[in-house]
Amino acid sequence: MDIQAERIRASCELLGLDRVPEIYPVIAEAAIKAEQGFADFLEALLKEEVIGRQQRSRTVLTRLAGFPVIKTFDSFDFKFASDIPKARIQELFSLAFVERTENIMLLGPSGVGKTHLAIALGYAATQAGIKTRFVSAADLALQLAAAQRQGRLNEVMKRNVLAYRLLVIDEIGYLPFGREESNLFFQVIAKRYEKGSVIVTSNLPVGQWGTAFNGDDTLTAALLDRLLHHAHIIQIKGDSYRLKDKKKAGFVGTQGATNN
Repeated sequence: MDIQAERIRASCELLGLDRVPEIYPVIAEAAIKAEQGFADFLEALLKEEVIGRQQRSRTVLTRLAGFPVIKTFDSFDFKFASDIPKARIQELFSLAFVERTENIMLLGPSGVGKTHLAIALGYAATQAGIKTRFVSAADLALQLAAAQRQGRLNEVMKRNVLAYRLLVIDEIGYLPFGREESNLFFQVIAKRYEKGSVIVTSNLPVGQWGTAFNGDDTLTAALLDRLLHHAHIIQIKGDSYRLKDKKKAGFVGTQGATNN
């Protein structure tokens, strides 16, 4: 047993330097071969520890975000979605909109890739160290309604809504909200206004959002006023990507898309 190696490992565990015990022999050997000084060796060792911590942080942020699957910009089929503004979307992946607390609205019919892009943007944010949460509009409404009935709304709002720099809300409009859910959703947007970025996807054009919020035009107008004030609106057209093969085979017509 190498007693010195064990002492180094024990000290690293105490200091929370997880990667150092694994990598320091390799870094030391490389430093000797390159005839580097101690400062160069130490810098290289600490650099590896920083890289390791960043990797672990990205892994944790990705897990906490709650993505149903992982999607990326590169895996999006822009050849199929010919009507999509690729240059505008690519610019959004710089994530400058998060730094400016701006919002993104991805609008279009079912199956054109709105959720794919929303997840991809959220995933890119986690890889940049940005605390992100992904949730469907229906699930968010259910969580907040349950919290309100239990007298825990403020707690849940802080933990599930306000704690994230980027909140991705998927599928607004697929299931209409009742009065309570509409009011709670308005609170989400109002509390995050100019404090944190929101990405929303919807199959409804903005002019029809009132149908999703209990027909309350006043609430809908106030909600959209806050959501649209600092927003990038991406309108996507086209057919469902997931049904493209079935359409070619004649099993589904052009109106057969049912998924986002």
